[in-house]
This record gives sequence, structure tokens and C-alpha cells, in this order.
Amino acid sequence: MSKSKKTIHKNLSKLSDGQILQLRIKDIGLHIQGTKLEPLIQRLYNELEDKGIHFRPRCYLTDEWLTPDKIPIIGIPFYLAHPKLSALEKKMMLEAEGGSEKSFMRLIRHECGHTINFAYKLYTKTRWRELFGHFSRIYSNSYLFQPYSKRFVIHLSNHYAQSHPDEDFAETFAVWLNNSIEWNEKYKGWPAIRKLRYVDSLMKRIGPNEPLVTVHEKPPFSIDRMRSTLEDYYERKRRSLGPDFQGYYDDSLKQIFSERNPDGSLQKASYLLKRHKRQIVNTVSEWTRLRKYDVCQLLDKFISRCNRLDLYAHNDQTGDIISATSLLTAIASNTFRLRAKGRR
Repeated sequence: MSKSKKTIHKNLSKLSDGQILQLRIKDIGLHIQGTKLEPLIQRLYNELEDKGIHFRPRCYLTDEWLTPDKIPIIGIPFYLAHPKLSALEKKMMLEAEGGSEKSFMRLIRHECGHTINFAYKLYTKTRWRELFGHFSRIYSNSYLFQPYSKRFVIHLSNHYAQSHPDEDFAETFAVWLNNSIEWNEKYKGWPAIRKLRYVDSLMKRIGPNEPLVTVHEKPPFSIDRMRSTLEDYYERKRRSLGPDFQGYYDDSLKQIFSERNPDGSLQKASYLLKRHKRQIVNTVSEWTRLRKYDVCQLLDKFISRCNRLDLYAHNDQTGDIISATSLLTAIASNTFRLRAKGRR
């Protein structure tokens, strides 16, 4: 690490958010060694050892949680390597994914599943394809899932195991690896138990073996290659997330509800939406032909943001309900079109 990078990293806590946003990511001098990430990564390695797996995937800092395609290495978001950057991530994106110990371990176990798949080329095995599907299936920005299906384990949010065969395996592996989950009992009677038993049997066979694929060169998407400033990075990130960004609907919600409650007589907007949740969901589902589950998920986002923004319903609550229902209908209709497009 150069002297200038060491200086920036050392003084990062003293800089304002505005000053930090002007820094190029590659110039900050971030690293895993000596941070809170180190013992958590070691915890993953200990879990692998407990399961008799010889392979230890290397970890590095990048811009998001990832495992590069067919490269057995784990990318960890750079903002987790410094508390000041974690706080800035929460401020700019409303959350810092993996910021708590529990969420970090959940995500790193998932990524570890990808690295195991790539390191031992499991996706080429006939039984793997029979259980999880074809690895070559194209990824889509959107996917339809069956919320109550028992053919998949439940681990990450939004039933992520259903998004792609590789994600299905990674989610199954993560559940299997976590010693705090009694998967034999939790998934008893589920078709997903076949996948868990396959992983259990397979890991016992290949766990002691050396990996078939290793990483010898500099991994892609490393922070050492990120020349953009943090300000540009967040602008691109918000734009790319679109409706998936938690604060995407804030301006619309502020137009419907009030940000002020001068005499304390107004009801919180989140309470109003909760009270009329069934009515709103039924109406929107009827007009959009979307599943009630999907509409409910979207309405829950509205309720969460109204609560976070401390918004209030007006005295004319009927008008507020109509406006909120109209907004939800418009957004749900657009969501339906995007998903339909993703299926083609």
C-alpha cells in the first residue's frame, strides 16, 4: 500500500461524507486484514473444516457481494471494511448489505456455495443437473417464483434459490453448511431434502480433495481497479437498481402523504396502509392480474418507507387510500410488464 493510501485510510474517520464522496475508491487503501471481516471469514473457514472440506475460498474486496463466473473466489463489498464507509453506504443506499454479523455470515455462506461449485466443477455432473437444472440457463434481471414451493430451501430473501440453478445450489449449500440449522428436521417432507442430502453425500466424497480450479491471477472487479469516485459510484448504483432501490418511491409517497403533523392529530401513513392492506391488495391484484403475494410485497415496501420517512395521512383518508392504490397499481402494472419481458 502506498504512503498516500495509508494516509487516506488512517484519516478516513476524520473526513466528512462530502469529502469521502470525492475520493476515488482505488485510492482509499482498503484491505481485509485487521478489520472486523477477518474473524468472520475465519468463522467460515472453521465451518468448512468442521464439515471436512479442504478448500478455503480466498476473499477480496469489490463493489458488491459476488463470485465471478466460474472463478472460485469471494467478493466482499468494500464498504464493510471500514465503519465510516458502512455508515455512508446506509446513508446513500438505506442499508449496508452484510453489515451485521448474522447477515454477513448468511451471505458469505451463499457465496461459498458458488465457489465450491466452481472449484470442483460440480455443475458438470449429471446428478447436479438433474436436481438443480442446467447451469447454462440464462440469468434474467427478473424472475418469477413460487412463494410456497417446497422444492427449494429458504435462505436469502425473495426466494432467491428459484432465480437460477447455480443460485439454487448455493442456497442449498449455505443451509447445509450452517451448523445452527437442523436441516434434516426443518426440511423433512420437503422435496428440497433431496438436494440437501445430495450436498451432504457429495461433500463427504469430495471435501478432502484438492480443488480442480484455483485462482492465481488478480480477480476481476477488485477495488484496486475502481477509478471512479464514491459519488459517481453511488449515482450509478442507484440508477442501476431502479425500483429495487429502497428509496425509489419516496418522492411519490411524499406527494400523497404529509411530512408534517403540526397538532399531533394526524394518523401515521404506515398505520393507514396497514389497516386497509387487504382492501388495497385485492383491488390492485384484480386490476393488474398480479399475484396477491407480489402486490403485498410491494405494499410492504410502501409501508416501510412511510414509516422511515415519518409520513402522515391527511384528514381526507379516503383520498389518501385512493392515491396510494393508484400509485401501487401503476407500479405493479409496470413490474408485471418487466417480468413478462424477462420470461421471453
